[in-house]
This record gives sequence, C-alpha cells and structure tokens, in this order.
Amino acid sequence: MFRRTFWFGTGVAAGVWATTKVNRKLRQLTPESLAATAANKALETGARLKDRALDFAVDVRDNMARREAELGEALGIHDDPELPAPRRYAALENRTNPTYSHNRNEDH
Repeated sequence: MFRRTFWFGTGVAAGVWATTKVNRKLRQLTPESLAATAANKALETGARLKDRALDFAVDVRDNMARREAELGEALGIHDDPELPAPRRYAALENRTNPTYSHNRNEDH
C-alpha cells in the first residue's frame, strides 16, 4: 500500500511540475511577450552601441590632439596666439539650445 501511495504521489508531483513548466513556456511564447522581449533587447543593444560610439569618438579626438601635438613639435610649430582656436565639432558637443535655426520657412 505504501509503495503505491509513494508512486502515485511521485506521479502527481511530476505532472504538476511538467504542467507548470509547459504553461510558463507557453506564456513566454505569446506574441506580446515575444514583442516585449525583442523591444528590450533592441533598447539594450542601442544603448551599448551608443556608448561604444561615444567612446570611439572620444578616443579619436584624443589621439588626433596627441598626433597634432607630435607633428607640431616635430615641425617646430607652436601655439600662436594670433591663430584661431581649434575647431570644435558639433557632433561631439551637447547642444540643447542651438543659436541658429534650420527651418527654411522661417523669416530671416
């Protein structure tokens, strides 16, 4: 009697466990869940790419300045106060309030 009860209980536990696993997997495979997962992955990937692009731009700018200094030293060119300041690139700046407008319909 005890042996039958044990195996009956084991079968019930296995059935509950399997049913729970299947239902959980089915919920993960609904269109809404798949869309949410894909959107989250896209946002994470976009943030990672943005960070890498910014790091790359900073590295390029630093290496460019270092190389310009090396070339200036090798050629004997030093900073001259009469020369204009080096250009600043708008792509690397945080411009929240531009002083000009790109709207061609605006009165000038």
